[in-house]
Amino acid sequence: MAQHFSLAACDVVGFDLDHTLCRYNLPESSRLIYNSFAQFLVKEKGYDEGLLTLTPEDWDFCCKGLALDLEDGTFIKLAADGTVLRASHGTKMMTPEALAEAYGKKEWRHCVSDKRCTSDKPCVSDNIPCCSGKCYFYDNYFDLPGALLCARVVDSLTKQNRGQKTFDFWKDVVAGIQHNFKMSAFKGE
Repeated sequence: MAQHFSLAACDVVGFDLDHTLCRYNLPESSRLIYNSFAQFLVKEKGYDEGLLTLTPEDWDFCCKGLALDLEDGTFIKLAADGTVLRASHGTKMMTPEALAEAYGKKEWRHCVSDKRCTSDKPCVSDNIPCCSGKCYFYDNYFDLPGALLCARVVDSLTKQNRGQKTFDFWKDVVAGIQHNFKMSAFKGE
């Protein structure tokens, strides 16, 4: 290795699928992840081509710890006790008034406060109550492009369906994961 390498200079250190120590360029990795999934949804599943176009401001939506309510397309940021700190429908943030009306100070409907998760998914941390299987937590840097893509899918479906709440897209996201991460793609070249 010709260049000096310091772990202290890394934002994230991880091992790739082949156990190679690598240094990720998070902005570029995020774009690659987003684009690969967006292309799959547009080309293979017939989603709106608008998903292929992003602005730098679109990335402001992403933050670790978001939960997607798979039933209604709402993205939730939870407090440690399961109450809702903020929410958006797709990328459209809820007003403080709408947030108070929808959630108040009560636990989010998918959280169960008297149980704790025994696995690392779908919990954000040991302090977050268990959740039903009707949500997905975006809790790492590699998931965040998926959060943005799913939020934009919700925006697109909401516009196409004139506000109807029909959000049966998760199966297509799972198909995209299976397509992009099939083991045969990592063999050979």
